[in-house]
Amino acid sequence: MNHDMSDPNIRIVRWLSLLYGEETAAQVWPALAGRMDEFRRQRSQRPARSQAPLTERDAILITYADQFREADRPPLQTLAAFLSDHLAGAISGVHLLPCFPSSSDDGFSVVDYRQIAPELGDWDDVTAIGERGRLMFDFVANHISQHSAWFQAYRRGEAPYRDFFIEADPAADLSQVVRPRALPLLTPVTGETRPQPALAPAVVTRHVWTTFSADQIDLNYANPQVLLEMTDVLLHYVAHGAEIIRLDAIAYLWKTIGAPCIHLPQTHAVVKLWRAVLDAVAPGVLLITETNVPHADNISYFGAPLAGTAATDEAQMVYNFSLAPLTLHALQTGDAGRLSHWAATLKPPAPGAAFFNFIASHDGIGVLPARGILGDAEVQGLVARTLAHGGRASVKANPDGSTSVYELNITLYDFLNDPAAPDAHLDAPRFLASQAILLSLAGVPGIYAHSLFGSRNCHDCFAETGRARSLNRRKFDRPALEAILADPARHERRVFDGLRRLLRLRRAEPAFHPAADQQVHDLGPAVFAVLRTPPGAGRPVLCLVNVSSQPQTIPAPRAIPGLHRAGAIHDLIEETAPGAAVIELAAYQARWLVASLD
Repeated sequence: MNHDMSDPNIRIVRWLSLLYGEETAAQVWPALAGRMDEFRRQRSQRPARSQAPLTERDAILITYADQFREADRPPLQTLAAFLSDHLAGAISGVHLLPCFPSSSDDGFSVVDYRQIAPELGDWDDVTAIGERGRLMFDFVANHISQHSAWFQAYRRGEAPYRDFFIEADPAADLSQVVRPRALPLLTPVTGETRPQPALAPAVVTRHVWTTFSADQIDLNYANPQVLLEMTDVLLHYVAHGAEIIRLDAIAYLWKTIGAPCIHLPQTHAVVKLWRAVLDAVAPGVLLITETNVPHADNISYFGAPLAGTAATDEAQMVYNFSLAPLTLHALQTGDAGRLSHWAATLKPPAPGAAFFNFIASHDGIGVLPARGILGDAEVQGLVARTLAHGGRASVKANPDGSTSVYELNITLYDFLNDPAAPDAHLDAPRFLASQAILLSLAGVPGIYAHSLFGSRNCHDCFAETGRARSLNRRKFDRPALEAILADPARHERRVFDGLRRLLRLRRAEPAFHPAADQQVHDLGPAVFAVLRTPPGAGRPVLCLVNVSSQPQTIPAPRAIPGLHRAGAIHDLIEETAPGAAVIELAAYQARWLVASLD
Protein backbone atom coordinates (compact mmCIF):
# COMPACT_ATOMS: atom_id res chain seq x y z
CA MET A 1 0.00 0.00 0.00
CA ASN A 2 1.32 3.45 -0.92
CA HIS A 3 2.00 5.55 2.18
CA ASP A 4 3.73 8.44 0.42
CA MET A 5 2.45 11.38 2.50
CA SER A 6 3.63 13.84 -0.13
CA ASP A 7 0.68 12.53 -2.17
CA PRO A 8 -2.31 14.72 -1.18
CA ASN A 9 -4.82 11.93 -1.85
CA ILE A 10 -3.03 9.60 0.57
CA ARG A 11 -3.13 12.33 3.19
CA ILE A 12 -6.83 12.97 2.62
CA VAL A 13 -7.69 9.31 3.20
CA ARG A 14 -5.50 9.26 6.30
CA TRP A 15 -7.28 12.23 7.86
CA LEU A 16 -10.71 10.90 6.92
CA SER A 17 -9.80 7.63 8.65
CA LEU A 18 -8.64 9.45 11.77
CA LEU A 19 -11.87 11.45 11.90
CA TYR A 20 -14.44 8.79 11.06
CA GLY A 21 -12.76 5.38 11.04
CA GLU A 22 -11.54 3.43 8.02
CA GLU A 23 -14.94 2.00 7.06
CA THR A 24 -16.69 5.37 6.93
CA ALA A 25 -13.64 6.98 5.32
CA ALA A 26 -13.87 4.45 2.49
CA GLN A 27 -17.44 5.60 1.88
CA VAL A 28 -16.73 9.34 2.16
CA TRP A 29 -13.59 9.44 0.01
CA PRO A 30 -15.33 8.74 -3.34
CA ALA A 31 -17.83 11.54 -2.67
CA LEU A 32 -15.06 13.96 -1.77
CA ALA A 33 -12.98 12.90 -4.77
CA GLY A 34 -15.99 13.54 -6.98
CA ARG A 35 -16.30 17.10 -5.69
CA MET A 36 -12.61 17.65 -6.25
CA ASP A 37 -12.92 16.36 -9.83
CA GLU A 38 -15.85 18.70 -10.46
CA PHE A 39 -13.78 21.61 -9.18
CA ARG A 40 -10.94 20.67 -11.53
CA ARG A 41 -13.35 20.46 -14.45
CA GLN A 42 -14.84 23.89 -13.76
CA ARG A 43 -11.45 25.44 -13.15
CA SER A 44 -10.08 24.12 -16.42
CA GLN A 45 -12.68 26.22 -18.24
CA ARG A 46 -11.37 29.47 -16.75
CA PRO A 47 -8.14 31.35 -17.43
CA ALA A 48 -5.39 30.06 -15.17
CA ARG A 49 -3.93 32.42 -12.58
CA SER A 50 -0.47 31.89 -11.21
CA GLN A 51 -0.21 31.82 -7.44
CA ALA A 52 3.23 33.28 -6.86
CA PRO A 53 5.06 32.54 -3.60
CA LEU A 54 4.93 35.11 -0.82
CA THR A 55 7.65 37.76 -1.05
CA GLU A 56 8.67 41.11 0.39
CA ARG A 57 6.20 42.68 -2.04
CA ASP A 58 3.25 41.28 -0.11
CA ALA A 59 1.15 43.34 2.27
CA ILE A 60 -2.54 42.63 2.84
CA LEU A 61 -5.25 45.21 3.50
CA ILE A 62 -7.88 43.97 5.99
CA THR A 63 -11.22 45.53 5.09
CA TYR A 64 -14.96 45.18 5.00
CA ALA A 65 -16.59 45.13 1.59
CA ASP A 66 -18.46 48.33 2.47
CA GLN A 67 -15.58 50.08 4.22
CA PHE A 68 -15.83 52.90 1.66
CA ARG A 69 -19.27 54.03 0.55
CA GLU A 70 -20.54 56.41 -2.07
CA ALA A 71 -23.89 57.08 -3.69
CA ASP A 72 -25.19 54.97 -6.57
CA ARG A 73 -22.32 52.47 -6.57
CA PRO A 74 -21.98 48.99 -5.02
CA PRO A 75 -19.52 49.16 -2.11
CA LEU A 76 -17.31 46.43 -3.59
CA GLN A 77 -16.80 48.60 -6.67
CA THR A 78 -16.04 51.61 -4.48
CA LEU A 79 -13.46 49.52 -2.62
CA ALA A 80 -11.83 48.49 -5.89
CA ALA A 81 -11.68 52.13 -7.00
CA PHE A 82 -10.11 53.24 -3.71
CA LEU A 83 -7.47 50.54 -3.99
CA SER A 84 -6.63 51.59 -7.52
CA ASP A 85 -6.61 55.32 -6.78
CA HIS A 86 -4.67 55.31 -3.51
CA LEU A 87 -2.94 52.02 -2.74
CA ALA A 88 -1.32 50.89 -5.98
CA GLY A 89 2.27 49.93 -5.27
CA ALA A 90 1.62 49.76 -1.53
CA ILE A 91 -0.81 46.87 -1.01
CA SER A 92 -0.50 43.54 -2.83
CA GLY A 93 -3.75 41.96 -1.69
CA VAL A 94 -7.00 42.32 0.18
CA HIS A 95 -8.43 40.36 3.08
CA LEU A 96 -12.11 40.75 2.29
CA LEU A 97 -14.05 40.25 5.50
CA PRO A 98 -17.29 38.24 5.15
CA CYS A 99 -19.51 39.74 2.47
CA PHE A 100 -22.25 37.12 2.48
CA PRO A 101 -25.87 37.53 3.58
CA SER A 102 -25.58 37.63 7.36
CA SER A 103 -27.81 38.08 10.39
CA SER A 104 -25.33 39.47 12.95
CA ASP A 105 -21.69 39.98 13.99
CA ASP A 106 -20.92 42.22 10.99
CA GLY A 107 -20.90 39.33 8.55
CA PHE A 108 -19.67 36.44 10.71
CA SER A 109 -23.12 34.91 11.15
CA VAL A 110 -23.50 33.66 7.60
CA VAL A 111 -26.95 32.94 6.17
CA ASP A 112 -25.73 31.68 2.78
CA TYR A 113 -22.09 30.73 2.20
CA ARG A 114 -22.36 30.83 -1.58
CA GLN A 115 -23.93 34.24 -2.16
CA ILE A 116 -22.62 37.79 -1.94
CA ALA A 117 -24.95 40.12 -0.04
CA PRO A 118 -26.69 42.02 -2.86
CA GLU A 119 -26.34 45.37 -1.10
CA LEU A 120 -22.55 44.95 -1.38
CA GLY A 121 -22.26 43.83 -5.00
CA ASP A 122 -21.86 40.42 -6.61
CA TRP A 123 -19.31 37.70 -7.33
CA ASP A 124 -18.05 39.56 -10.39
CA ASP A 125 -17.09 42.47 -8.12
CA VAL A 126 -15.24 40.10 -5.78
CA THR A 127 -13.43 38.45 -8.68
CA ALA A 128 -12.43 41.87 -10.02
CA ILE A 129 -10.73 42.70 -6.71
CA GLY A 130 -8.92 39.35 -6.84
CA GLU A 131 -7.63 40.13 -10.31
CA ARG A 132 -5.81 43.20 -8.90
CA GLY A 133 -3.79 41.13 -6.42
CA ARG A 134 -4.08 38.40 -3.84
CA LEU A 135 -7.57 37.82 -2.50
CA MET A 136 -7.81 36.57 1.07
CA PHE A 137 -11.28 35.27 1.80
CA ASP A 138 -13.03 34.41 5.04
CA PHE A 139 -14.21 30.83 5.53
CA VAL A 140 -16.53 30.99 8.54
CA ALA A 141 -16.34 27.26 9.06
CA ASN A 142 -17.24 26.84 12.73
CA HIS A 143 -20.81 28.11 12.69
CA ILE A 144 -23.70 29.33 10.56
CA SER A 145 -26.62 31.69 11.16
CA GLN A 146 -29.78 30.44 12.83
CA HIS A 147 -31.59 32.04 9.87
CA SER A 148 -29.76 29.89 7.31
CA ALA A 149 -31.63 27.36 5.19
CA TRP A 150 -29.56 24.59 6.79
CA PHE A 151 -30.61 25.44 10.33
CA GLN A 152 -34.23 26.07 9.43
CA ALA A 153 -34.33 22.63 7.79
CA TYR A 154 -32.81 21.19 10.98
CA ARG A 155 -35.60 22.76 13.02
CA ARG A 156 -38.15 21.11 10.73
CA GLY A 157 -36.41 17.77 11.19
CA GLU A 158 -35.53 17.43 7.51
CA ALA A 159 -32.81 15.14 6.22
CA PRO A 160 -29.87 15.50 5.86
CA TYR A 161 -29.81 18.52 8.16
CA ARG A 162 -31.04 16.73 11.29
CA ASP A 163 -27.40 15.88 12.06
CA PHE A 164 -25.76 19.09 10.85
CA PHE A 165 -25.75 20.66 14.32
CA ILE A 166 -24.70 19.60 17.80
CA GLU A 167 -27.30 18.87 20.46
CA ALA A 168 -26.36 18.51 24.12
CA ASP A 169 -28.16 17.91 27.37
CA PRO A 170 -28.06 21.10 29.47
CA ALA A 171 -27.55 18.85 32.51
CA ALA A 172 -24.34 17.45 31.05
CA ASP A 173 -21.03 18.48 32.58
CA LEU A 174 -19.62 21.00 30.11
CA SER A 175 -17.42 22.78 32.62
CA GLN A 176 -14.22 21.79 30.79
CA VAL A 177 -15.22 23.55 27.59
CA VAL A 178 -13.02 26.58 26.93
CA ARG A 179 -15.26 29.60 26.44
CA PRO A 180 -14.21 32.54 24.26
CA ARG A 181 -17.24 34.53 25.44
CA ALA A 182 -19.16 35.12 28.67
CA LEU A 183 -22.35 33.77 27.09
CA PRO A 184 -24.29 30.49 27.42
CA LEU A 185 -22.72 27.58 25.58
CA LEU A 186 -26.07 25.95 24.79
CA THR A 187 -29.03 27.73 23.24
CA PRO A 188 -32.58 26.33 23.43
CA VAL A 189 -34.39 26.20 20.08
CA THR A 190 -37.80 24.88 19.15
CA GLY A 191 -38.17 22.39 16.36
CA GLU A 192 -40.33 19.65 14.96
CA THR A 193 -40.18 15.92 15.32
CA ARG A 194 -42.39 13.31 13.67
CA PRO A 195 -42.49 10.11 15.79
CA GLN A 196 -44.30 8.27 12.99
CA PRO A 197 -44.74 9.29 9.35
CA ALA A 198 -48.54 9.27 9.64
CA LEU A 199 -48.62 11.53 12.70
CA ALA A 200 -48.52 15.31 12.79
CA PRO A 201 -45.18 16.78 13.81
CA ALA A 202 -44.68 17.54 17.48
CA VAL A 203 -42.95 20.67 18.74
CA VAL A 204 -39.87 19.96 20.83
CA THR A 205 -37.12 22.03 22.45
CA ARG A 206 -33.52 21.11 21.79
CA HIS A 207 -30.33 22.67 23.10
CA VAL A 208 -27.75 23.37 20.42
CA TRP A 209 -24.06 24.25 20.73
CA THR A 210 -23.33 27.96 20.24
CA THR A 211 -19.71 28.85 20.91
CA PHE A 212 -20.04 32.55 20.09
CA SER A 213 -23.69 33.64 20.24
CA ALA A 214 -27.26 32.38 20.09
CA ASP A 215 -27.41 33.50 16.46
CA GLN A 216 -24.31 31.51 15.44
CA ILE A 217 -25.00 27.77 15.53
CA ASP A 218 -21.98 25.47 15.54
CA LEU A 219 -21.72 22.88 12.78
CA ASN A 220 -21.31 19.19 13.56
CA TYR A 221 -18.13 17.98 11.86
CA ALA A 222 -18.57 14.56 13.45
CA ASN A 223 -21.07 14.13 10.61
CA PRO A 224 -18.99 13.55 7.45
CA GLN A 225 -21.75 15.14 5.34
CA VAL A 226 -20.96 18.45 7.05
CA LEU A 227 -17.29 18.08 6.13
CA LEU A 228 -18.25 17.35 2.51
CA GLU A 229 -20.54 20.37 2.26
CA MET A 230 -18.03 22.72 3.87
CA THR A 231 -15.21 21.44 1.66
CA ASP A 232 -17.44 22.27 -1.27
CA VAL A 233 -17.84 25.80 0.11
CA LEU A 234 -14.07 26.08 0.43
CA LEU A 235 -13.60 25.11 -3.21
CA HIS A 236 -16.36 27.55 -4.21
CA TYR A 237 -14.27 30.40 -2.79
CA VAL A 238 -11.14 29.25 -4.58
CA ALA A 239 -13.12 29.04 -7.82
CA HIS A 240 -13.95 32.73 -7.37
CA GLY A 241 -10.33 33.77 -7.05
CA ALA A 242 -9.40 33.31 -3.39
CA GLU A 243 -5.64 32.73 -3.05
CA ILE A 244 -5.60 32.79 0.75
CA ILE A 245 -8.35 31.17 2.83
CA ARG A 246 -8.78 32.46 6.37
CA LEU A 247 -10.14 29.78 8.70
CA ASP A 248 -12.18 31.83 11.15
CA ALA A 249 -12.33 30.65 14.80
CA ILE A 250 -10.93 27.32 13.66
CA ALA A 251 -9.61 26.28 17.08
CA TYR A 252 -13.16 25.46 18.27
CA LEU A 253 -14.22 23.38 15.25
CA TRP A 254 -14.56 19.90 16.78
CA LYS A 255 -16.57 19.18 19.91
CA THR A 256 -16.35 16.27 22.33
CA ILE A 257 -18.29 16.21 25.60
CA GLY A 258 -15.86 16.17 28.52
CA ALA A 259 -13.04 17.81 26.53
CA PRO A 260 -11.92 21.46 26.36
CA CYS A 261 -13.15 21.60 22.74
CA ILE A 262 -10.26 23.78 21.64
CA HIS A 263 -7.24 22.59 19.60
CA LEU A 264 -8.57 19.03 19.58
CA PRO A 265 -6.65 16.54 17.40
CA GLN A 266 -9.71 16.24 15.16
CA THR A 267 -9.66 19.99 14.53
CA HIS A 268 -6.05 19.78 13.38
CA ALA A 269 -7.00 16.79 11.23
CA VAL A 270 -9.72 18.80 9.45
CA VAL A 271 -7.27 21.62 8.72
CA LYS A 272 -4.70 19.11 7.45
CA LEU A 273 -7.36 17.51 5.27
CA TRP A 274 -8.34 20.87 3.74
CA ARG A 275 -4.65 21.59 3.15
CA ALA A 276 -4.32 18.27 1.33
CA VAL A 277 -7.44 18.98 -0.75
CA LEU A 278 -6.01 22.32 -1.86
CA ASP A 279 -2.59 20.80 -2.53
CA ALA A 280 -4.34 18.34 -4.82
CA VAL A 281 -6.62 20.66 -6.78
CA ALA A 282 -5.29 24.20 -6.26
CA PRO A 283 -1.61 24.11 -5.28
CA GLY A 284 -0.47 27.55 -4.27
CA VAL A 285 -3.69 28.48 -2.48
CA LEU A 286 -2.78 29.13 1.15
CA LEU A 287 -4.56 28.44 4.42
CA ILE A 288 -4.30 30.85 7.34
CA THR A 289 -5.65 29.94 10.78
CA GLU A 290 -7.24 32.52 13.05
CA THR A 291 -6.51 31.25 16.57
CA ASN A 292 -6.41 34.02 19.15
CA VAL A 293 -4.59 31.97 21.77
CA PRO A 294 -1.18 31.82 23.48
CA HIS A 295 1.74 31.63 21.08
CA ALA A 296 2.65 27.96 21.53
CA ASP A 297 -0.91 26.85 20.74
CA ASN A 298 -1.09 29.31 17.86
CA ILE A 299 1.97 28.05 16.00
CA SER A 300 0.83 24.43 16.39
CA TYR A 301 -1.39 25.12 13.36
CA PHE A 302 1.67 25.16 11.11
CA GLY A 303 1.44 21.39 11.57
CA ALA A 304 4.07 18.67 11.40
CA PRO A 305 6.87 18.13 8.86
CA LEU A 306 5.52 16.75 5.60
CA ALA A 307 7.49 13.65 4.69
CA GLY A 308 9.56 14.01 1.56
CA THR A 309 9.40 17.81 1.57
CA ALA A 310 10.76 20.76 3.54
CA ALA A 311 7.21 21.97 4.24
CA THR A 312 4.70 21.30 7.01
CA ASP A 313 1.29 19.72 6.52
CA GLU A 314 -1.21 22.19 7.96
CA ALA A 315 -1.68 25.95 7.52
CA GLN A 316 0.94 27.89 5.56
CA MET A 317 0.22 31.03 7.60
CA VAL A 318 -0.81 31.77 11.18
CA TYR A 319 -1.72 35.07 12.77
CA ASN A 320 1.05 36.45 14.96
CA PHE A 321 -1.35 37.39 17.75
CA SER A 322 1.27 38.19 20.40
CA LEU A 323 2.69 41.06 18.36
CA ALA A 324 -0.19 43.47 18.98
CA PRO A 325 -0.29 43.52 22.80
CA LEU A 326 3.51 43.53 23.03
CA THR A 327 3.80 46.47 20.63
CA LEU A 328 1.14 48.36 22.57
CA HIS A 329 2.97 47.66 25.83
CA ALA A 330 6.26 48.91 24.36
CA LEU A 331 4.77 52.18 23.16
CA GLN A 332 2.75 52.65 26.35
CA THR A 333 5.76 52.21 28.63
CA GLY A 334 8.54 53.48 26.37
CA ASP A 335 10.32 50.16 26.94
CA ALA A 336 10.70 47.60 24.14
CA GLY A 337 12.27 44.99 26.40
CA ARG A 338 9.35 42.56 26.45
CA LEU A 339 8.76 42.95 22.72
CA SER A 340 12.44 42.48 21.90
CA HIS A 341 12.84 39.42 24.10
CA TRP A 342 9.78 37.76 22.55
CA ALA A 343 10.79 38.63 18.98
CA ALA A 344 14.25 37.16 19.61
CA THR A 345 12.66 33.82 20.52
CA LEU A 346 10.56 33.49 17.36
CA LYS A 347 11.59 30.48 15.34
CA PRO A 348 11.25 30.79 11.57
CA PRO A 349 8.47 28.66 10.09
CA ALA A 350 9.18 25.94 7.55
CA PRO A 351 9.90 26.94 3.94
CA GLY A 352 6.76 28.24 2.27
CA ALA A 353 5.14 29.17 5.58
CA ALA A 354 4.98 32.58 7.24
CA PHE A 355 3.57 34.56 10.12
CA PHE A 356 0.75 36.98 9.33
CA ASN A 357 1.83 40.02 11.33
CA PHE A 358 -0.79 42.53 12.40
CA ILE A 359 -1.42 45.02 15.19
CA ALA A 360 -5.01 46.06 14.44
CA SER A 361 -7.94 44.31 12.81
CA HIS A 362 -11.73 44.26 12.70
CA ASP A 363 -11.68 42.45 16.04
CA GLY A 364 -10.37 43.83 19.29
CA ILE A 365 -6.76 43.61 20.41
CA GLY A 366 -6.39 40.19 22.02
CA VAL A 367 -4.57 40.01 25.35
CA LEU A 368 -4.60 36.23 25.80
CA PRO A 369 -1.57 35.81 23.49
CA ALA A 370 0.39 38.08 25.84
CA ARG A 371 -0.19 35.86 28.85
CA GLY A 372 3.08 34.37 30.01
CA ILE A 373 5.02 37.14 28.26
CA LEU A 374 3.57 40.15 30.05
CA GLY A 375 2.83 39.97 33.76
CA ASP A 376 -0.69 40.37 35.13
CA ALA A 377 0.01 43.96 36.16
CA GLU A 378 1.30 44.77 32.67
CA VAL A 379 -1.80 43.29 31.04
CA GLN A 380 -3.93 45.27 33.46
CA GLY A 381 -2.01 48.36 32.40
CA LEU A 382 -3.17 47.77 28.83
CA VAL A 383 -6.75 47.43 30.05
CA ALA A 384 -6.52 50.61 32.12
CA ARG A 385 -5.10 52.55 29.18
CA THR A 386 -7.92 51.30 26.95
CA LEU A 387 -10.61 52.39 29.38
CA ALA A 388 -8.95 55.75 30.01
CA HIS A 389 -8.87 56.44 26.26
CA GLY A 390 -12.56 55.70 25.71
CA GLY A 391 -12.41 52.02 24.82
CA ARG A 392 -13.97 48.91 26.32
CA ALA A 393 -12.63 45.60 27.59
CA SER A 394 -14.47 42.40 26.62
CA VAL A 395 -14.48 39.42 28.97
CA LYS A 396 -14.77 35.67 28.60
CA ALA A 397 -16.04 33.01 31.00
CA ASN A 398 -13.52 30.74 32.75
CA PRO A 399 -14.16 27.13 33.86
CA ASP A 400 -14.16 28.20 37.54
CA GLY A 401 -17.02 30.62 36.93
CA SER A 402 -14.88 33.76 36.91
CA THR A 403 -14.37 36.09 33.97
CA SER A 404 -11.24 37.60 32.48
CA VAL A 405 -10.48 40.16 29.80
CA TYR A 406 -9.77 38.60 26.41
CA GLU A 407 -9.66 41.65 24.14
CA LEU A 408 -9.40 45.43 24.11
CA ASN A 409 -12.00 47.25 22.02
CA ILE A 410 -10.49 50.49 20.84
CA THR A 411 -8.92 51.85 17.68
CA LEU A 412 -5.16 51.50 17.62
CA TYR A 413 -4.74 55.25 17.20
CA ASP A 414 -6.82 56.02 20.29
CA PHE A 415 -5.03 53.43 22.40
CA LEU A 416 -1.69 55.01 21.56
CA ASN A 417 -2.87 58.62 21.74
CA ASP A 418 -5.14 60.17 24.38
CA PRO A 419 -8.24 61.53 22.58
CA ALA A 420 -8.72 64.06 25.39
CA ALA A 421 -5.21 65.52 24.98
CA PRO A 422 -4.13 65.37 21.33
CA ASP A 423 -0.50 66.19 20.60
CA ALA A 424 0.01 67.45 17.05
CA HIS A 425 3.74 66.74 17.23
CA LEU A 426 3.83 63.22 18.71
CA ASP A 427 0.52 61.47 17.97
CA ALA A 428 1.14 60.62 14.31
CA PRO A 429 4.82 59.64 14.86
CA ARG A 430 3.82 57.41 17.78
CA PHE A 431 1.25 55.66 15.61
CA LEU A 432 3.65 55.29 12.68
CA ALA A 433 6.22 53.81 15.06
CA SER A 434 3.78 50.95 15.68
CA GLN A 435 3.49 50.38 11.94
CA ALA A 436 7.26 50.48 11.47
CA ILE A 437 7.60 47.70 14.06
CA LEU A 438 4.95 45.68 12.24
CA LEU A 439 6.57 46.13 8.85
CA SER A 440 10.08 45.30 10.06
CA LEU A 441 9.36 41.77 11.29
CA ALA A 442 9.60 38.51 9.37
CA GLY A 443 6.27 37.53 7.85
CA VAL A 444 3.51 39.08 5.80
CA PRO A 445 2.04 42.32 7.19
CA GLY A 446 -1.69 42.83 7.51
CA ILE A 447 -2.91 46.43 7.60
CA TYR A 448 -6.42 47.12 8.91
CA ALA A 449 -8.22 49.76 6.84
CA HIS A 450 -8.50 52.06 9.86
CA SER A 451 -4.74 51.99 10.34
CA LEU A 452 -4.36 53.72 6.98
CA PHE A 453 -5.84 56.87 8.47
CA GLY A 454 -5.37 56.63 12.24
CA SER A 455 -9.10 56.37 12.88
CA ARG A 456 -10.51 57.40 16.21
CA ASN A 457 -13.11 55.49 18.23
CA CYS A 458 -16.59 55.51 16.73
CA HIS A 459 -18.70 56.12 19.81
CA ASP A 460 -21.79 56.64 17.66
CA CYS A 461 -21.28 53.16 16.17
CA PHE A 462 -21.08 51.66 19.66
CA ALA A 463 -24.19 53.54 20.78
CA GLU A 464 -26.07 52.23 17.76
CA THR A 465 -25.16 48.55 18.11
CA GLY A 466 -24.26 48.14 21.77
CA ARG A 467 -21.31 45.99 20.64
CA ALA A 468 -17.87 47.01 21.86
CA ARG A 469 -16.19 45.95 18.60
CA SER A 470 -18.21 48.61 16.77
CA LEU A 471 -15.85 51.23 18.22
CA ASN A 472 -13.31 50.03 15.66
CA ARG A 473 -15.64 49.36 12.72
CA ARG A 474 -16.63 52.77 11.39
CA LYS A 475 -17.54 52.87 7.70
CA PHE A 476 -16.38 55.80 5.56
CA ASP A 477 -18.31 58.03 3.23
CA ARG A 478 -15.74 58.18 0.44
CA PRO A 479 -16.26 61.83 -0.62
CA ALA A 480 -15.95 62.95 3.02
CA LEU A 481 -12.84 60.83 3.50
CA GLU A 482 -11.27 62.22 0.32
CA ALA A 483 -11.82 65.74 1.66
CA ILE A 484 -10.05 64.83 4.90
CA LEU A 485 -7.13 63.28 3.04
CA ALA A 486 -6.78 66.42 0.93
CA ASP A 487 -6.06 68.49 4.06
CA PRO A 488 -2.33 68.30 4.96
CA ALA A 489 -3.08 69.59 8.47
CA ARG A 490 -5.15 66.53 9.39
CA HIS A 491 -3.51 63.67 11.26
CA GLU A 492 -5.30 61.26 8.91
CA ARG A 493 -3.35 62.68 5.98
CA ARG A 494 -0.03 62.47 7.85
CA VAL A 495 -0.68 58.87 8.83
CA PHE A 496 -1.85 57.94 5.32
CA ASP A 497 1.19 59.44 3.64
CA GLY A 498 3.61 58.01 6.20
CA LEU A 499 2.23 54.48 6.12
CA ARG A 500 2.02 54.31 2.33
CA ARG A 501 5.63 55.43 2.14
CA LEU A 502 6.74 52.68 4.53
CA LEU A 503 4.79 50.07 2.58
CA ARG A 504 6.32 51.12 -0.74
CA LEU A 505 9.83 51.19 0.68
CA ARG A 506 9.39 47.77 2.22
CA ARG A 507 8.37 46.01 -0.97
CA ALA A 508 11.55 47.17 -2.73
CA GLU A 509 13.90 45.47 -0.22
CA PRO A 510 14.56 41.70 -0.43
CA ALA A 511 15.59 41.88 3.24
CA PHE A 512 11.87 42.05 4.06
CA HIS A 513 11.14 38.72 2.37
CA PRO A 514 9.12 36.49 4.76
CA ALA A 515 12.02 34.02 4.80
CA ALA A 516 14.73 36.64 5.38
CA ASP A 517 16.78 36.10 8.52
CA GLN A 518 15.75 38.09 11.57
CA GLN A 519 18.11 39.02 14.42
CA VAL A 520 16.96 41.17 17.33
CA HIS A 521 19.63 43.40 18.87
CA ASP A 522 19.78 45.06 22.27
CA LEU A 523 20.45 48.76 21.72
CA GLY A 524 18.79 49.93 24.92
CA PRO A 525 15.27 49.58 26.33
CA ALA A 526 13.82 52.49 24.35
CA VAL A 527 14.89 51.13 20.95
CA PHE A 528 13.44 48.15 19.12
CA ALA A 529 16.18 46.92 16.77
CA VAL A 530 15.98 44.08 14.29
CA LEU A 531 18.41 43.20 11.51
CA ARG A 532 16.85 41.60 8.42
CA THR A 533 19.13 39.75 6.00
CA PRO A 534 17.77 38.50 2.67
CA PRO A 535 17.95 34.79 1.87
CA GLY A 536 19.84 35.36 -1.39
CA ALA A 537 21.50 38.36 -2.95
CA GLY A 538 20.64 41.70 -1.48
CA ARG A 539 21.59 44.05 1.29
CA PRO A 540 20.63 43.70 4.96
CA VAL A 541 18.40 46.30 6.59
CA LEU A 542 18.74 47.35 10.22
CA CYS A 543 15.34 48.49 11.48
CA LEU A 544 15.35 50.85 14.45
CA VAL A 545 12.27 52.22 16.23
CA ASN A 546 12.37 54.58 19.19
CA VAL A 547 9.37 53.52 21.30
CA SER A 548 9.74 56.44 23.71
CA SER A 549 8.84 60.13 23.76
CA GLN A 550 12.49 61.06 24.39
CA PRO A 551 15.28 61.36 21.78
CA GLN A 552 17.71 58.45 21.78
CA THR A 553 21.38 58.30 20.79
CA ILE A 554 22.97 54.96 19.95
CA PRO A 555 26.38 54.01 18.54
CA ALA A 556 26.56 53.75 14.78
CA PRO A 557 25.85 50.06 14.09
CA ARG A 558 28.86 49.14 11.98
CA ALA A 559 29.77 46.45 14.47
CA ILE A 560 26.54 44.62 13.69
CA PRO A 561 27.08 41.72 11.26
CA GLY A 562 26.03 42.63 7.76
CA LEU A 563 26.76 46.33 8.16
CA HIS A 564 30.37 46.22 9.37
CA ARG A 565 31.75 46.57 5.84
CA ALA A 566 29.83 49.75 5.18
CA GLY A 567 31.66 52.86 4.22
CA ALA A 568 28.54 54.84 5.06
CA ILE A 569 25.04 54.12 6.30
CA HIS A 570 21.94 55.24 4.45
CA ASP A 571 18.48 55.69 6.00
CA LEU A 572 15.82 54.49 3.57
CA ILE A 573 13.01 56.33 5.36
CA GLU A 574 14.67 59.72 5.78
CA GLU A 575 16.81 59.37 2.65
CA THR A 576 19.79 60.66 4.61
CA ALA A 577 23.15 59.39 5.83
CA PRO A 578 23.22 59.38 9.66
CA GLY A 579 26.30 60.52 11.52
CA ALA A 580 29.49 58.52 11.44
CA ALA A 581 29.78 57.97 15.19
CA VAL A 582 26.23 57.87 16.52
CA ILE A 583 22.67 57.47 15.32
CA GLU A 584 20.12 60.00 16.54
CA LEU A 585 16.51 58.93 16.92
CA ALA A 586 13.88 61.57 17.60
CA ALA A 587 10.84 60.69 19.69
CA TYR A 588 9.08 57.72 18.07
CA GLN A 589 11.30 57.92 15.01
CA ALA A 590 11.90 54.87 12.84
CA ARG A 591 14.98 54.34 10.69
CA TRP A 592 15.67 51.60 8.16
CA LEU A 593 19.43 51.58 7.70
CA VAL A 594 21.36 49.99 4.86
CA ALA A 595 25.03 49.91 4.04
CA SER A 596 26.00 52.32 1.31
CA LEU A 597 29.11 51.26 -0.59
CA ASP A 598 29.19 54.28 -2.88
